Amino acid sequence: MIQHEFIRVNHLSPTDQHDLTWLLNKKIMTKNHRFLSLVFSILAPFSASAQTAPAYSWANLPKIAQPVFRKDTVTIIAHGAKPDGVTLNTRAINAAILACSQKGGGVVLVPAGLWITGPIELKSNVNLHLKKAATLLFTTDKSQYGLVEGTYEGKRSARNQSPLSGANLENVAITGQGIVDGNGDVWRAVHKAQLTESQWQEKVASGGVLKEDGKTWYPSEQFKRASTENRSMLLVAGKTPQDFADMKDMLRPNLLVLTNCKKVLLEGVTFQNSPAWCLHPLMCQDLTIRNVTTKNPEYAHNGDGMDIESCKNFLIEGCTLDVGDDAICIKSGKDEEGRKRGMPTENGVIRNNTVYNGHGGFVVGSEMSGGARNIFVYNCTFMGTDKGLRFKSVRGRGGVVEHIYAKDIFMKDIAQEAIFFDMYYFVKFATDGERDERPIVNEGTPVFRDMHFENIVCNGAKKGVFIRGLPEMAVKNITMDRLVLQADKGIELIDASGIRFKNVQLITKSTKPVILVDNSSDLTFDTIQYDPQASLLFSINGERTQGIQVKNTDVAKAQTRAEFNKGAQEKNLTLSSTK
Repeated sequence: MIQHEFIRVNHLSPTDQHDLTWLLNKKIMTKNHRFLSLVFSILAPFSASAQTAPAYSWANLPKIAQPVFRKDTVTIIAHGAKPDGVTLNTRAINAAILACSQKGGGVVLVPAGLWITGPIELKSNVNLHLKKAATLLFTTDKSQYGLVEGTYEGKRSARNQSPLSGANLENVAITGQGIVDGNGDVWRAVHKAQLTESQWQEKVASGGVLKEDGKTWYPSEQFKRASTENRSMLLVAGKTPQDFADMKDMLRPNLLVLTNCKKVLLEGVTFQNSPAWCLHPLMCQDLTIRNVTTKNPEYAHNGDGMDIESCKNFLIEGCTLDVGDDAICIKSGKDEEGRKRGMPTENGVIRNNTVYNGHGGFVVGSEMSGGARNIFVYNCTFMGTDKGLRFKSVRGRGGVVEHIYAKDIFMKDIAQEAIFFDMYYFVKFATDGERDERPIVNEGTPVFRDMHFENIVCNGAKKGVFIRGLPEMAVKNITMDRLVLQADKGIELIDASGIRFKNVQLITKSTKPVILVDNSSDLTFDTIQYDPQASLLFSINGERTQGIQVKNTDVAKAQTRAEFNKGAQEKNLTLSSTK
């Protein structure tokens, strides 16, 4: 236990010293000497790590090492592959990759054609290059995909082998202008409400089975039974992947999984129609995803674009995403298992990307128990996503998310919130264990803090900004500068602290209120523009609300400047009007 805690906390940044001091003082009160020895062992390396850690900034972005490959090239045709859309090329493609790697590496070329294949295993020093008009189409024959140990939302679980995978590799790439298609429709269940009537009729006619109420389609009876019985896929003690053979159909694979790899490049290729997540780099270092397209149907359950989990030093640039769940998502493990792993996703640059459909454009969470830090997001466009910048967690996750920077983010037709923080995100899965949901600060308390957003433009959303922390741990120290938000509602802050808004233009349909505050503290609103006919500028709520300052803002335009409810006191609002 001591070693586990040491590893977990030692990954935190020096700004955690305040929280450590709080815990230390609390445990001193209980005279828990074992805990004291633990804390002092943690504090010792803090000063050294703080001095050696790079001070990342917009002027000093993280650097990502690139893979290098020999020029030697072999085509998959040389190993017997046929582009006829009929031949199963699994053996030929894997043989070409293995032979190339064993000779020191190089390029394995996939020429133009329709190449049917089963699972492909990548190898070190190999660049799998898909020429334009080349399509790797993964077979619908599920018997080709063996049951393996994988992860599901950060936890060890039984999965079908991924169409593309690799572990413990160095210098590995998939490049070119071709297409990788996971044939995901044969793996996924779908609800009738997600499809048009003609799409639903086509789905039903394709085979599979319906739920008793006729509103859900399953690929097979086995899938239906495992789903309706809410069976777990977790690999607990004494269980092996083969023990899950009777629910194999439900164990949908991610399209590409790279585990513990170094110097990874994904460039130019279209990854589409995944059974579950599209791209899943896990515990990788020096990862580059450049000019990639990820596509999944809007109805694709768990159809994320790319999930960067517990990775260090990564670059995502020039990508286009149109998916069925979160688009660019940062993760680092779930609950206790993620905290034990203790590997934050850190030192990343995300730039020049376009997101169309997706539950969020740039997302952190909810599986972020190992933390996330030093991530820079800029020059990105979100067109029609559910949310724009999305941060989510829940009691029991733990983890620290900090030093996230975003600028020059442009959004249109956001279905819900443009900027969103919520510490009450919770969807119950069969894989979820018991979680400590008590409203106290402990290792399961998620911490979101120290972020800076600037030059954010949104044309159309339900809400401009929504922040909801926990009573015991506010979302804190977030600065937002130069925002133009056209939305139905303006800003809502609940259990937030140290939030700074400056140079913000709110163009809202609802002006009662423009800004809602509930049990939040140390808030600054500087140079805020709003509808001159606004009914109510501020709704201030909660007896814990204090320290609200309004500067350089013409508060006189509103019909009512502020109203106070639920124990909020007028003295805690300071107005410094321009008029």
